[in-house]
Amino acid sequence: MTCSVFTVSSENFLLGSPESTILALSGGIGGAKLALGLTQAIPPEKLMIVGNIGDDFVHCGLHISPDLDTLMYTLSGKSDPEKGWGLAGESWAVMQAMEDMGGETWFQLGDRDLATHLERTRRLSEGDSLSDITTDFCHKFGIDSQIIPASNDSVRTIVETTEGDLSFQNYFVQNRCQPIATGLRFQGADKALPHPEFIKILQSPFLKAVLICPSNPFLSIDPILAVQGVREALRGCSVPVIA
Repeated sequence: MTCSVFTVSSENFLLGSPESTILALSGGIGGAKLALGLTQAIPPEKLMIVGNIGDDFVHCGLHISPDLDTLMYTLSGKSDPEKGWGLAGESWAVMQAMEDMGGETWFQLGDRDLATHLERTRRLSEGDSLSDITTDFCHKFGIDSQIIPASNDSVRTIVETTEGDLSFQNYFVQNRCQPIATGLRFQGADKALPHPEFIKILQSPFLKAVLICPSNPFLSIDPILAVQGVREALRGCSVPVIA
């Protein structure tokens, strides 16, 4: 995607009807950077960001949504600019205590970051949807643009390796990509229903463009497209799809 194409598309979009919307599909670190730029160029009511949930997993009893969290932290200006993930100025007392007790510390969770996961897990256990929780978190973080998960159902990226199947975080973080990968699958995607607003905007006459953010196409974008009906709805769009 060149700057000139983006500029023209943005001008046409911004000058369009009040109901016009740009849809952005995003993973974590790379996609969040473009999403941040979009929020600075496009009014919040005209932008919808759909986040990948394939990386989601349960760790130490907590529901972790790495890509949604990176989007929220980045768009709120709270992310760690050096790491690209987590919160700036984070402390690590809990991880140190976990290490002292021989607990699992391969996936680093900062003290304030843990509050996000604790509250998300509590609310999920009480029946709240991932999208409602994400919307509330965005409001707390001062984010005006809409961030929604691709689905409220479980979709998990599984890396098939010569040493067996591993969840994405187990493969990428815990095992540092050492096992030889032989395939990928998105567990649950064939049964997962897309977020209603996601499909609604894909079918809307007010959709002006779909932007595929610069996230890993196999690990961050494909899990979104794998959700039931999404790929077909995207193919049926008559608007530019820009990657």
